[in-house]
Amino acid sequence: MIAPTGPHHERGFTLIEMLVALSVFSLAALALIRLQAYTTRNAAELELRVVAQSVVRNRAVEILTDPRPPSLGASRGEEENGGRKWIWTQSARLTDEGRFIQIDIQAQDQASGAPAALTILRPAGVILDAPEPVPRTAN
Repeated sequence: MIAPTGPHHERGFTLIEMLVALSVFSLAALALIRLQAYTTRNAAELELRVVAQSVVRNRAVEILTDPRPPSLGASRGEEENGGRKWIWTQSARLTDEGRFIQIDIQAQDQASGAPAALTILRPAGVILDAPEPVPRTAN
């Protein structure tokens, strides 16, 4: 008996169909690999920016809770946060009306340069003293 060779009895894929399927699959796989690399890079950068923002906010809290207003002009310092060294700079100036001090704070990682910035206002000339003790009256 001779096996039928017509188009109704063929099974499987041809070589060309397999090559086309593999090329489509490889293009999709390459796109996913590139997307993963992009996502990983962005996640690392985002993490650095979050730590930089915490450095700037910590500096702002120090300025706002200090009883003495900051000195006018520029200043800078270093701080360690998140296992990295951060350089912060601040610039303090009186606002146009002179009632407030505007402080611009920036922080940057020494290695990668991930930046963060924050501007705060603080009353000028207000020195927060400890409250006066209330005199006790004798009963």
